[in-house]
Parts: sequence; structure tokens; C-alpha cells
Amino acid sequence: MLKTGVSPKRRRAVLNERQRLKMAESAHAYVRGNTAQFYEWLQSKSVQATLPAGPDVWICGDCHTGNIGPVADVEGAIDIQIRDLDQTVIGNPAHDLLRLGLSLAMAARSSDLPGVTTALMLEELIMGYVAGLNGRFSKMSSKDLGPIRRVMRQARKRRWKHLAEERIEDVEPTIPLGQRFWALSKRERSEVQELVDRESLQGLIRHVVGSEDETDIRLLDAAYWMKGCSSLGRLRYALLVGVGDKKRAQYRLLDVKEAIPASAPYSKRAKMPSNNADRVVAGANALSPFLGERMVAAKVARKQVFVRELRPQDLKFELERLRRAEAIAIARLMAGVVGRAHGRQMQTADRQAWAREIKVQHKKDLNAPRWLWSGVLDLVALHEKHYLEHCRLYALGSSDHS
Repeated sequence: MLKTGVSPKRRRAVLNERQRLKMAESAHAYVRGNTAQFYEWLQSKSVQATLPAGPDVWICGDCHTGNIGPVADVEGAIDIQIRDLDQTVIGNPAHDLLRLGLSLAMAARSSDLPGVTTALMLEELIMGYVAGLNGRFSKMSSKDLGPIRRVMRQARKRRWKHLAEERIEDVEPTIPLGQRFWALSKRERSEVQELVDRESLQGLIRHVVGSEDETDIRLLDAAYWMKGCSSLGRLRYALLVGVGDKKRAQYRLLDVKEAIPASAPYSKRAKMPSNNADRVVAGANALSPFLGERMVAAKVARKQVFVRELRPQDLKFELERLRRAEAIAIARLMAGVVGRAHGRQMQTADRQAWAREIKVQHKKDLNAPRWLWSGVLDLVALHEKHYLEHCRLYALGSSDHS
């Protein structure tokens, strides 16, 4: 690896290899990285015929456990919300429940938990979702949320210096090039400078720093950012911006990410923005207002992008080596987050009707509805098979050449 990272000409090959290896790390990682397989399964006529038809609302579209976590607003308040909206569309909320159910089941498998735990997790998923849907969501309602409590405590303590130590060179206003951050070409540097000079982005920066009259906004450094799993290979930049007088400057780190057409199924009746970046920002405002208010749609090199201001409190829950009680409680909590995000978009009558609809078709020996249980069973079997094949094709080949 060069000190400046990977050259622009080699990015695609390196990113493709990194994505393949990352997906081979575990079955749960494979699910996070292979959204296309989920959408392909979901859009089959036989599957669609079994699903309850929910009201048209903004959904996450890629609602796995890694996309739910603590998020801060511009005032510093922290809440657990959906934190990645690349695939957001107006569609059937049942799709988010299936995606979350699959992700939770694979997290349980990665923690070597027995199958009965997965059954209990899906029961709690429905109960938590309905509670959130009806406004009865409590993000810290259980004593069994050890992994959640630890991350939330960490989020509340974090400040700019913690983000700087992780993402940039200590608290100095430069981005260190190397493993994760790669040097930009002259053309790319010019394009991101143009982005920072635009009024739309400067308006976002003024909003997040709380100074609507601020005019001294400067691009200090920028780099290509190797980040994510399913999104690896898309245009992605990290921008370090200085705001205000140089002696007392505030720093802001911006994440610039290419917006591509959504693969998630959407309602044919939906009126969504035709611009993909506008779609992502609209979905974020509907589902995760703390995140949405820190985002703006833009263009870089004729590509649609959305820009998000990063906060040190924005963290991911790492669900590894879970105990049974933790896994069950986390299923309820995460489903409650999703239920609240969906429910805030519905009228009372629609919420009540949807809550009744998703609970139909219960099996006699299981409180989770049949459509959810059967769907997750099919998806787990499908992903297990393709995960092993993925490992044979890519992980073994990588080991042979190491």
C-alpha cells in the first residue's frame, strides 16, 4: 500500500477485492454486503403473494442491524434511529421487517445461538415493531441490552477529538492517507472544491454549526474514502472543512457518497424524487430526522451524491457473541426503532389497520406471523448456501495467494 493510499487507476480492482473478502468474514457480513440477493428473492411473485400489503411509506429498504444505531442531531441530542438510507424508497413496510428478521437471524447464527432463540427473536421483533408503530417505543426498556447500553454510553461521551482521532490525524486539520483514505487526483480535488463553494453545501455547514451568517468556510483537506460493504466501489469522499476565523476555527468532517438507483422494490403509486440524491435525503428526513437535517443532495463530476455531516456520536452496534437474553431484547429494540420510523408517517387509522394486518396468519405454536417466519427461513437457507459458495470462490483463492 502506497503512503498516499491506492491510485485512482487501481481503485476499482482493490475495492472489488476488499468487498469480496469483507463479505467472506461471516455469514452475517455476507447478508450485509449482498443486498441484491435479498431484493431478487423479494420481488418474486410467489413471495409477494404471501406478504401483507402495508400502507405506502418511506422504508429503509436495507434494514439490517448494522444500519440501526445512535445518531445525533445538530443540537447534540442522541437517539437510536436508522443510520443508512441508500436504498430508501416509498414501499411496503413489511420489506423492512423481513430484512431485519434475516439480519437478526444471521446475527444469532454468528453468535452460535440455538434455533429456538431465533424463533423468540422474531416474536419479539413483531411485538417491538407494533409498540414502536403505536408510539410506545422505549429505547432502553430492558435490563438485557448490554451491547446497546455500552455503545450508547460511549456515544454520549464522545466529542470532536474522538472523531478526529479516528478519522483524521489526531486533532490536526489533515486527513491521513493510507489504509482507508486515498489521495485524490487534481481533477477530483478541483471538483470537491467546487462542491464546497456551492451555496447549498455552505448552507448545510452553517446550519450544523449553528451560525446562519457564517461566511468563512474553507476546504482544508479531502480524500477518497474506502468505507462500507455493499457500497464499496461507488464514489465516496471525506472532506475536512474549517469554519470561522482560523485562530478559533471549528472543524467539520463531511461524508460525500454517490447516490445510485434504488434496488429495493417500491410502490408504483409512489411519488418519489427522480433524482437519487434527493430521494435519499427525503427518505432520511422521513425515517431519521436527526440524520436528515444533516444531509443535502448535490452533484460531483456529473454524479448525484448526498453529503452528510459526520458526528462523533454516530456509531454502529456490533452484535457479536450475543447471549440469548441480549439477542431477544435487541430484536425488540431494533424493531421498535423501525416501527416508530414507519409509524410517524401514518395516520392513526392506518397505523391500527397495519398493526392488525402484520399479526395475521399466526402459527399455533409460534407468535410470529407465518409470512415472517417462513420468509426468514427461506432467506436464511438461501444466504447460507450462497455464503459458502462465495467463500469457496473468493476467500480460499485469497488464502492460496497470500
